[in-house]
Amino acid sequence: MILSNYVTTIGHTRYHFADLTALLGAASPRRSGDELAGVAAENEEQRIAARLVLADLPLTEFLHEMVVPYEDDEITRLIVDTHDAKAFAALASKTVGELREWLIDDLTTGSMIRAAASGVTPEMAAAVSKLMRNQDLVTAARKIRVVSAFRNTLGQEGTFSVRLQPNHPTDDPMGIAASTLDGLLMAAGDAVIGVNPASDHVEGTGEVLRLLDDIRSALGIPTQTCVLAHVTTTLELIAAGAPVDLCFQSIAGTQAANRGFGIDLSLLDEAHSATQSLARGTVGQNCLYFETGQGSCLSSNAHHGVDQQTLEARAYAVARRYEPLLVNSVVGFIGPEYLYDGKQITRAALEDHFCGKLLGLPMGLDICYTNHAEADADDMDAALTMAAVAGCNFIMGVPGADDVMLGYQATSFHDALYVRETLGLSPAPEFASWLEAQGIWAQGRIIDTPDSAFTTRVMALAGKDV
Repeated sequence: MILSNYVTTIGHTRYHFADLTALLGAASPRRSGDELAGVAAENEEQRIAARLVLADLPLTEFLHEMVVPYEDDEITRLIVDTHDAKAFAALASKTVGELREWLIDDLTTGSMIRAAASGVTPEMAAAVSKLMRNQDLVTAARKIRVVSAFRNTLGQEGTFSVRLQPNHPTDDPMGIAASTLDGLLMAAGDAVIGVNPASDHVEGTGEVLRLLDDIRSALGIPTQTCVLAHVTTTLELIAAGAPVDLCFQSIAGTQAANRGFGIDLSLLDEAHSATQSLARGTVGQNCLYFETGQGSCLSSNAHHGVDQQTLEARAYAVARRYEPLLVNSVVGFIGPEYLYDGKQITRAALEDHFCGKLLGLPMGLDICYTNHAEADADDMDAALTMAAVAGCNFIMGVPGADDVMLGYQATSFHDALYVRETLGLSPAPEFASWLEAQGIWAQGRIIDTPDSAFTTRVMALAGKDV
């Protein structure tokens, strides 16, 4: 049911938007994926017209008009059926524009925003982000702290964490161990030590998982490990008694796109229950790790004519169902067909981080680009700095910022050190204490010459004498 006529006039031109889906698409900042899908504004004047209409739209309208039909999509049903009317009451009288003003108001605190989180739908979050400048996205997200915990505590004020990503093209144990050592010596790995496996076979995935767990347990590292295999592979590993800390899965914002990933909510429910039953956490039991990214629904022809940023926000409805430890938007990984250049990637990173935090998620970012995108390391430096100022929970730590297995450019261990030292941030508290005990970290900085015995112990676990 459409409650409003989405119409405005600029000068002598009257702009009419057929429905909420068309309005949201036209209001989005320019990006190549929306143009590819045919849902973007035709020009900048039409984009401004859409934002004028959107700013005056009551938030209650999002509870009556769905961008993907309720009867066709289990994600829509999840959003509608779990909406918290009590939490929404504080916002129910506001328009989208008034929500923006409230979010960036100095009198609005992070605790106030967190209290309203379960009343905010993904479409509301996406809508308000379309009215915000980059600095607005930073200002609002910076207020919101979302803390999660497993073997350490992530997301606290004054902390900045790193996923140590020691990928290898052939899952070679010594290669993975060497990259893990490299990261640990530069204080990376508190978010997770997580490997993207070269193949998704249960046997090979299990070998990598046991290697990571051997390193973690032998060194007493207060962190968690993960092999980013498909959820069905992880379920098989759990059944076989493998040392699974976190269950990983890529997710998207429509049922059809998730079907393309080979998942649905019932499978995620099963995985969540199975992983929680292991109770391997020590300071918490947030045991799921999700990755998302703008363009995933379009790339699988499962976008229903909806703009990619709104669909990305809908993926966060899936994530928050499970109270995960980590949610990571892999911002520029799909390619320039969806986010063309550094400007579009940076904007998407800030949008995703803000929308995830607004919806109550422990958001991190893989600030990255493919080699055929119009982007470079300077673009990533700018995006990284703004994301860190915005309070991003974690980023990727990739040796040399170049993932030799996945073939894309991300952030390095050195980039994480730059953020920590420049902004005065620390690793997760339990991990920081461990680093200090190992002689790796002191007074807010890494130590240049740690004990060589530490290196020997790590590589010995991979079967190599040093």
